[in-house]
Amino acid sequence: MDKLDLLLHPVRLRIVHAMSGGGTHTTSDLCAGLPDIPKTTVYRHVGLLADADVLEVTDEQRVRGAVERHYRLRRERAVINADEAASMSLDDHQKAFTAALASLHAEFNAYLGRAGSEPTADSVGYTQIPLWLDRDELAELVDEIVTAIKSKRHNEPAPGRRLHLLSPILFPLEGRSPDDA
Repeated sequence: MDKLDLLLHPVRLRIVHAMSGGGTHTTSDLCAGLPDIPKTTVYRHVGLLADADVLEVTDEQRVRGAVERHYRLRRERAVINADEAASMSLDDHQKAFTAALASLHAEFNAYLGRAGSEPTADSVGYTQIPLWLDRDELAELVDEIVTAIKSKRHNEPAPGRRLHLLSPILFPLEGRSPDDA
């Protein structure tokens, strides 16, 4: 399975999100954290991610006659880099966007289904903001967003911290302007 097919699947995206908080997890842990996904499906997709070295086995223990594996996310293997994105076809981008939206929708529904969910108190946001930007302004905005995200990206779990899902989506609403040559 190629990297795009591997990573651009809604269930596998959710597993990667669940593993992004750091530490190790068993497949049972993931099943408990993703209760809306059938256990057999979680096990199958964890196996695919492990076979592709997106998840690495950090420990194995015998539990009631079965082997229980502890997995850690290999972040560098769980992303589509700029060169890979540049080589994607328009159909690949459509598939990626659809998978991202499906995963985002499922994650949001899971959030709303948890006891104690408080969207306002949790600073949940899904506002869309059209912006008029020239190429330089767009580059500046992207740089500011990337800088802000990078400053928090490697935070580890700690008391008082909760894992959040940030999903920036950016694309032009209109065709190219005449001076975009």
